[in-house]
Amino acid sequence: MKSSLPKVLHQAAGQTLIGHVFKAVSVIKGNVGVVLGRDAEAVKKALHAPSNVRFFLQKQRLGSGHAVMAASSWLRQKRSTLLVLCGDAPLIQQDTLRALMHRHRQERNAATLLSARVPNPFGYGRLVRGDTGRVQAIVEEKDASAVQRQINEINSGTYCFETPDLLKALSRIRPNNAKGEYYLTDVVDYLVKQEKPVGAMCLDNAEDILGVNNRCELMAADKILRERLLEKIMAGGVTIVDPDTTYIDPQVQIGRDAVVYPQTFIKGSTKIGGKTKIGPFAYVDNCRIDDEVEIRASFLYDSVVGKKAKIGPYAHVRPGTKIEQDARVGNFVEIKKSRVGRSTKVSHLTYIGDASLGADVNVGAGVITCNYDGTNKFQTTIDSGAFIGSNANLIAPIHVGKGALVGAGSTLNQNVPANALALERSAQSIKPGWVKRHRAKGKEQRA
Repeated sequence: MKSSLPKVLHQAAGQTLIGHVFKAVSVIKGNVGVVLGRDAEAVKKALHAPSNVRFFLQKQRLGSGHAVMAASSWLRQKRSTLLVLCGDAPLIQQDTLRALMHRHRQERNAATLLSARVPNPFGYGRLVRGDTGRVQAIVEEKDASAVQRQINEINSGTYCFETPDLLKALSRIRPNNAKGEYYLTDVVDYLVKQEKPVGAMCLDNAEDILGVNNRCELMAADKILRERLLEKIMAGGVTIVDPDTTYIDPQVQIGRDAVVYPQTFIKGSTKIGGKTKIGPFAYVDNCRIDDEVEIRASFLYDSVVGKKAKIGPYAHVRPGTKIEQDARVGNFVEIKKSRVGRSTKVSHLTYIGDASLGADVNVGAGVITCNYDGTNKFQTTIDSGAFIGSNANLIAPIHVGKGALVGAGSTLNQNVPANALALERSAQSIKPGWVKRHRAKGKEQRA
């Protein structure tokens, strides 16, 4: 990956690679163990695993068989059917794992491999089957004969074992290879030689088994995972106008008859109500959006938006904001850690920070709540029905009372009582004929 980040912590479709694998196995009843290697603590922390998940450290990375050996003492206590998966194969699906375990038990195998047929098997281990269909060997590319290289069924690296058979085989295999490593493929070879039944479940679609070893493969996995997720969302009654330019994280929930327009990102644990319209060019992260909201070309983070509110275009709604029902937040408005009351309008070129706005407030263009003195943040309160004229500056802490009117161009640092008019302006001065005289004087000086 050429990265300082552990491979399994790279993200595809809004979740880490190992997170996708962990989610796939979470529906299967049983105990889960995770073998950690590089940056073990970072991986462990990122998983947010329940307390009953066991972690094991592979101090030296000596192959797939050696990784399983790290958990051998734990496995001896289980002595049951065991699934072994790779943390860098995020496309594996729950139904595939269920089918693999069913096949394993149905055939009473010691081991069952997950395999797939691919158009170009170059570089992969080939599955060699006997006349009965049982697995006879897994042959690596460099060791394969000309005939074996024609086989297009490949090993995925996902296995189902009977644990006692696996443990016995692990104690017998040796690192007799160029890398000096212990391989799970050698476990399969040992079981075959012991005449233990070894089977394979071959997938028609190789998507499930694709791993990630570089940035190109990460991009390919991300695309497949997003397509799966968007298909699921659309099946639930949501219109996605252009799936190719829509990015939605797996934790997101969207209600029926919502429409998501192109070039939109919906991230985190965002929850969106029905009949809402998001986009185009919207970015929504960890927000709760109610029904029938419209969000166009705007950025929202960690905020709540009430029913039928309209936001954008080009609004920036920062964390801690609550925009109530029927409110309007227009173009080039920034709101931070504030409440915008029901049917209140903040329409253009305005900054609202650390403020509480009541219902039916009108905030004119260019209004600034001056909430920061360089050291501390202060609160602005504007009660219901107030009217704040354009280009006004409200220096917090300040309270504008119910129904009050602040004249355009005013800079206020004192509270305004309810129903009062507040003005702060210099007297207007008009000098008749000044422009004409000024221009004539300028011409004389240039001459």
